[in-house]
Amino acid sequence: MRLALNFNARGAKRTAGGAEVRDWPDDRRRVERLRVRNEPAREETPIITSAANPTVRRIRQLRTRKERERTGAYYVEGIRIVAQAVKSGADVELCAVSPQLLSSEYAWGVIETLRSDGVPVVELSPAAFGAISFKENLQGLGAVVRQRMEPLSEVELGDTLGWVTLDAVGNPGNLGAILRTCDAVGCEGVILLGHTTDPYHPSALRAGMGAHFAQRLVRAEFAEFAAWKRQHNFSVVGTSDAAETEYRAVEYPIPVVLLMGSERQGLSAEQQAVSDLLVRIPMVGTSDSLNLAVATSVVLYEAFHQRRAAQLDPQPGSDA
Repeated sequence: MRLALNFNARGAKRTAGGAEVRDWPDDRRRVERLRVRNEPAREETPIITSAANPTVRRIRQLRTRKERERTGAYYVEGIRIVAQAVKSGADVELCAVSPQLLSSEYAWGVIETLRSDGVPVVELSPAAFGAISFKENLQGLGAVVRQRMEPLSEVELGDTLGWVTLDAVGNPGNLGAILRTCDAVGCEGVILLGHTTDPYHPSALRAGMGAHFAQRLVRAEFAEFAAWKRQHNFSVVGTSDAAETEYRAVEYPIPVVLLMGSERQGLSAEQQAVSDLLVRIPMVGTSDSLNLAVATSVVLYEAFHQRRAAQLDPQPGSDA
């Protein structure tokens, strides 16, 4: 039965059954369906009404970091973010829908795409859906998705703005906001050093606004990061309130690896030593520091501005 789910098992390959991979249109009122060869008749699934149902309980357990780490899965909710998961090719294990709450034709198109890909779809009453939700305004659509965490050894700097490296970030909202900014400026991903908050915490997912599906995530220890930097000779830019150079007074290497310290302590002496360049953000008010997500965004957008300026205004004598 579909209700006996095993979140440890990986979902079927997204192209199984002859399904054609497609992109979602920008106009959400138009829904393009997948064509599936020899699609079997869909079995009727009873609507789950009890919050004590095993499937509901398993999804609720994903609110805890322990369960997310044990299963390698996490839960997202909302029409927009579930559609982003499908569009990005994320490995969706389960779709949860409450038909009484869901009236969007676009959302039903997302659900049919998941069904066509062989993803189990469970239907819940509004009360049962509310039991798994962490939103105030229920949209009636959620999904259990596999985590995507990569080793540092697989990271190479490509034709992007670069990477952000965060040491011991503790606030999941900050991490989600940083992922969102990284997506906005064209970074490749985020490297998490040491004991960090869970990037799949509900607050991180909410602040990320779907950026988790666009950004790569890597975990490593600082010693591993330092060795990786030396091996590949990547340029690392760190931030410190004691740095002599202001962040707008330097030319950023592209791609750049921006190293940001923890919210409380900033970069350690060892971390500053591994940085090829240290910059500071000037402040004239009474506050002694900026929020980590804000500080990261400020520096990233300066690097982004410099890259765009170079692309739009090539140097005299160039072939462009």
